[in-house]
Amino acid sequence: MEILIVLTIIGILWLISPRKLRRRFITPLAIVLALIVFITSPVTASLINWGLTANLPPDTGEKTDAIVILGRGPELRNRRVEIAEELWTAKRAPIIFISGMLDAREMIEQLTALGVTPTALSGEACSQSTYENAEYTAALLYPQGVRKVLLITDPSHMQRSLRSFQSFGFKVTPSISPLPPQTSSVQSIWLALREYGGLLDYQRRGWFQPVAQAKLEKPDPQILRKFSDWYCVVKGEPKKP
Repeated sequence: MEILIVLTIIGILWLISPRKLRRRFITPLAIVLALIVFITSPVTASLINWGLTANLPPDTGEKTDAIVILGRGPELRNRRVEIAEELWTAKRAPIIFISGMLDAREMIEQLTALGVTPTALSGEACSQSTYENAEYTAALLYPQGVRKVLLITDPSHMQRSLRSFQSFGFKVTPSISPLPPQTSSVQSIWLALREYGGLLDYQRRGWFQPVAQAKLEKPDPQILRKFSDWYCVVKGEPKKP
């Protein structure tokens, strides 16, 4: 709305200004603002995000070993919880695992309130990055025989998440949780651009390379020690009467 007002003012100035002033100032300014409007438009946001989601594998409805939710902050929490509960109720997987320092405990409480059996809920509250989401999830679930996961996160984050979890030996089925309706085009574009940067960084670090089978079956002792020292592992508890 603000940009439309600015463009309207510029249009009026263009009409009432001398031709010399139009050529030197008004026209270049209008072109710049028009470019800004296009770059930050919903169309541009859709195109940029399409590049992150176009080649994701489809959800075939196959049953999996676990539903894994990645925490991304309070604003994105509720819809992920709802999707996980729907998938669990549909018996797509017997357990739900939540990964994320700021979200695991809260999401377990929300899922319990929605009626998910507490024994089906667990997670870790120590990971602070997508790589740690995958690494810590693997440290806890892979030794339990979990191989196929339904992975829940937002559209722009899914590509990097999927490749990270695949590197830790999981067969991943994406389950995209949409961004909140109030997310602006500018916010969507920013999230997508950040993910492109994250993909390049992870590729450069070699974090998409497959992790050795021996390491998957016997997790790093330092990670297990961190779980103990930081009280990372969280589990569902029965609802209080």
